[in-house]
Amino acid sequence: MCVCEAIAREQQKITVAIEKRKFGKKYTVISGIKKEANINEIFKALKSKFACGGTAKTGQIELQGDHKSRMKAALVDMGFPEETIEIA
Repeated sequence: MCVCEAIAREQQKITVAIEKRKFGKKYTVISGIKKEANINEIFKALKSKFACGGTAKTGQIELQGDHKSRMKAALVDMGFPEETIEIA
């Protein structure tokens, strides 16, 4: 991880929320991640950690299922400061 990527992770305001979609399915939506933090790498790591499907769109990660309770610890393990993560 380069220095610019570490700085990018510290300066972000990340929001984790649950969305209900078709047929009552729940999605965990992580928004506020900027491109400098390598969103695809973060997405792949989260997807394998929680063993679920999902997608990475512009500045937003969507994971299938309700992972809100474990998401803060997972993001802190990846190097994001705890005070920048908001669980909605």
